[in-house]
Amino acid sequence: MLAKHEIIEKNSTLLLVLILVVVSIGGLVEIAPLFYLESTIEKVKGMRPYSPLELVGRNIYIREGCYNCHSQMIRPLRDEAERYGHYSLAAESMYDHPFQWGSKRTGPDLARVGGRYSNEWHVAHMINPRSVVPESIMPGYPHLATTAIRTDDIAAHLRANAGVGVPYSDEMIEAAFVDLMAQSDPDADGVDELMVRYPKAIVADFDGNPAFVSELDAMIAYLQMLGTLVDFDSYQPEENLR
Repeated sequence: MLAKHEIIEKNSTLLLVLILVVVSIGGLVEIAPLFYLESTIEKVKGMRPYSPLELVGRNIYIREGCYNCHSQMIRPLRDEAERYGHYSLAAESMYDHPFQWGSKRTGPDLARVGGRYSNEWHVAHMINPRSVVPESIMPGYPHLATTAIRTDDIAAHLRANAGVGVPYSDEMIEAAFVDLMAQSDPDADGVDELMVRYPKAIVADFDGNPAFVSELDAMIAYLQMLGTLVDFDSYQPEENLR
């Protein structure tokens, strides 16, 4: 066996050919299944596309560069699970374009931040982070509370996401403006229809200012839903169900 291996090591052409053969076989094993598998992401009960207000909030989150300091990826390690919660699932980011996974953390991971703090806490934190976290080095974003969101292009945002595979129906796109306004006003008409289209959506005047729907409303709506859609008490990986 060693003698045969020596022949390969001394013959660079033969070594190159064998390397190409091994790499080709490995590539086929990894790539070929992608042509017949419907999806490489396991289906998880509870996942849905972002509501219009959450989607606007996510756009603002990306625009303001929040991803530079906060990841949304809890690794399957004990210390991470004890601090943040259940490890992140690929399905939780299946409707993200782009997704917010990463390893850069100046601040805590936000994959499970939804529901951990009140809307009032988020308002104070976004306006002046040190008012609730004295050691924070995060800059304040008070302009979000005084800036109204654009509402004339929300249907186009949903349509663009639908174009890359997010399952927004024609009904969702048509009702985008109504759903956006309904989620930011608990007394608005259309809340029941919103909840049918987007289960577990949180309806509230998030920033406490009913005068208009601000960018802070949208940002908090987005943060409050992160990690809340999957019921991890009943979740079991697919490999355990076979």
